[in-house]
Amino acid sequence: MKLITTVIPVLVGLFTLSSQAGENIDKSLPINNATKVTIENLRGNVVIVGGAENNISVKGELDDKAEKFIFEQEGSQILIKVVMPRHLGHGSWNENGSDLTINLPAHMKVNFSGVSSNVKLSDIENDVDIQTVSGDIKATNLSNMVHLSSVSGNIRSEDLDGELHLSSVSGDIRDKQSSGRLSIKVVSGNVTTQSSASEVSLGTVSGEVYVQLAKVDELSVSMVSGDFDGVIHVADNGLVKMSSVSGDLRLKLNEDIQAKFKVFANAGGKLINKLSKDKAQEAEYGPSSKLYFVKGDGSSTVKLKTVSGDVTLSTK
Repeated sequence: MKLITTVIPVLVGLFTLSSQAGENIDKSLPINNATKVTIENLRGNVVIVGGAENNISVKGELDDKAEKFIFEQEGSQILIKVVMPRHLGHGSWNENGSDLTINLPAHMKVNFSGVSSNVKLSDIENDVDIQTVSGDIKATNLSNMVHLSSVSGNIRSEDLDGELHLSSVSGDIRDKQSSGRLSIKVVSGNVTTQSSASEVSLGTVSGEVYVQLAKVDELSVSMVSGDFDGVIHVADNGLVKMSSVSGDLRLKLNEDIQAKFKVFANAGGKLINKLSKDKAQEAEYGPSSKLYFVKGDGSSTVKLKTVSGDVTLSTK
């Protein structure tokens, strides 16, 4: 007599579910040897919270149009994905999507991608890379390498520390109490930051910039068609480089600043110096001017250049 053996594979830590409209999710996985979490959700709201748990949990409600929910470990990565139809109808991006809360260990790396998905994340101690198209991002208490990017959404951040990169095309960026090294880039959005970062880089095309910098070693600013208002403490041996086209630069600096100043204005811009009695020199030919002077021992360097804009220097 032949013995027929049926082998049923057992997959540990794998959830691949066919989805029903608005299906509720309440699943968890042990992290095992996983070091990174990758999350894909096209639309809706996702909350990501770091903690001391040894597992990852997902709770909430899936998108009404979701075809499948994937929650599985692939080597050192755990994948969380809401699978949507390949083609969504016109106007579908404005409909409600998934509403998920993900709890995970604070030491794990986090990658997120979405389209019209809002993301709120907090208390992550490892690298974070968040990318969405029309969704907003709110980030709190992150450290290490942090990348936050949205095309038309706004970014709000607080208590970030490390290598920080914040970017948006037409959204506004508001950063508060950041430290480390900070880079912010927008095209037509406004920027507001209150930071103690030692190195700061800011770039805008048509947005307004408002900054408060506690003690900066290096500041680089490039602006087109926007004004800059800054309250800045320049550290000893610091470097400030700023350029603007069709925008004003207004700087309030620490009274004890020790720096060499080189300021240029072209195409009719004005140079207003309230730091010293030095006056700008008008060019003999053409609508340009320059201002050179030294404060204290001149250990730091401040270089400012504007085309068709004014520069105002004063103390805090």
